[in-house]
Amino acid sequence: MGLTTWSPLASGVLTGKYLNGQIPEGSRLSLKSMGWLKDEVLNPASTQRVEKFVTVAKELSCEPAALAVAWCLQNKNVSSVITGATNVEQIHKNMKALDVLPKLTDEVMKVLNQI
Repeated sequence: MGLTTWSPLASGVLTGKYLNGQIPEGSRLSLKSMGWLKDEVLNPASTQRVEKFVTVAKELSCEPAALAVAWCLQNKNVSSVITGATNVEQIHKNMKALDVLPKLTDEVMKVLNQI
């Protein structure tokens, strides 16, 4: 059995774009239909986890989006990852996950899984 993951970036949360508490215009959280997710994303516990995740991405010299997709791909049960890219730039960032995969050592995966 193989899995297809949906929303590997957690509606953009794992990109780190919401860390400053601001919701960029045009982002998923700016949509009225996503209002239910705001409280979860902006709470201190979630913010702390995302900060740790972004720090790992910086340590690996990669974009958080690429790290999130690579983390999903690293799972032996995952056959494919569905991304919700809304523009070409996001597609290019997501595809960088292929460059990140070799960096996901057992130690890095342990850190990510703890986050």
